[in-house]
Amino acid sequence: MTLSHHSPSSDIIMRINGLSHSLTIDNRTTLLDVLRERLGLTGTKKGCDHGQCGACTVLVDGERVNSCLMLAVTAEEREIVSIEGVAALSDGGELHPVQRAFLDHDGLQCGYCTPGQICSAIGALGEAGRGWPSHVTEDTATGVAEASALDAREVRERMSGNLCRCGAYNGIVEAVLEAAGARGVQDPATAGGAR
Repeated sequence: MTLSHHSPSSDIIMRINGLSHSLTIDNRTTLLDVLRERLGLTGTKKGCDHGQCGACTVLVDGERVNSCLMLAVTAEEREIVSIEGVAALSDGGELHPVQRAFLDHDGLQCGYCTPGQICSAIGALGEAGRGWPSHVTEDTATGVAEASALDAREVRERMSGNLCRCGAYNGIVEAVLEAAGARGVQDPATAGGAR
């Protein structure tokens, strides 16, 4: 008896940055590898490949996800936004307010972690806008009133899953705080195209 080493594959349709992609993929392939290797969307970075650094963070139906831990087949027919599609989430303009704030507050140095930091910040602000508490929220039953109510302590906690080897944390916190009060920031989880 010979055992087959053939891995099953699936034909799926993925919606990434507003475009549909029909793909045949190995069922074990991660969303990160589909983005980078199959679709050439290399803005999403491969850091630890274990879900510990946040460099691969993307938005799936408006929620931040470590794409190295998500199997691509589970993302079928869901709205995926990588760093390449973030600007389209804003109301006009060329950059999303979070991207602009990262530039204005020098929230980047080498830039490797920046795509994941930006996607995570957008997701975190959306969570806060929906009242979700964090570990440091005073009243976890009530949550937070809105994203603009966040303080530096809340931002640090909410962004703690994203590491920066350059240590640009102060700029990142300031950028997220500025973006929290920005007008025209659309929560991708409640936007018209997302579920």
